[in-house]
Amino acid sequence: MATTDLKQDTFAEIVNAEGIVFVDFWAAWCGPCRAFAPIFESASEQHPDIVFGKVDTEAERGLASEFRITSIPTLMVFRDGILVYAQPGALARPQLDQLIQGARDLDMDDVRMQVAERTANQPS
Repeated sequence: MATTDLKQDTFAEIVNAEGIVFVDFWAAWCGPCRAFAPIFESASEQHPDIVFGKVDTEAERGLASEFRITSIPTLMVFRDGILVYAQPGALARPQLDQLIQGARDLDMDDVRMQVAERTANQPS
């Protein structure tokens, strides 16, 4: 499966669905983004059960602002609608493979429990 261009009107529906979603925030003028693009595309073809989405930060300034993107590329990973990873910087293929496996191996019951605890402990 090829990567999917994510837009303001499709982003929430895709990342909030069940399953794993990798999101690459990028821009055409960004050298590291261009270097990471074929790695990301190749992973999308090797893992058809995972959604690999791309957000062009120039075209989707609202999304970039909403997620406080200050450095690109920034990679985010959502699983079952929960943000489980966010970090700027291009990854080499072995690092991306390790991150994919880590996302697959997550104990989502534990993750949901941690999210609930964090939410309960936040001041009102």
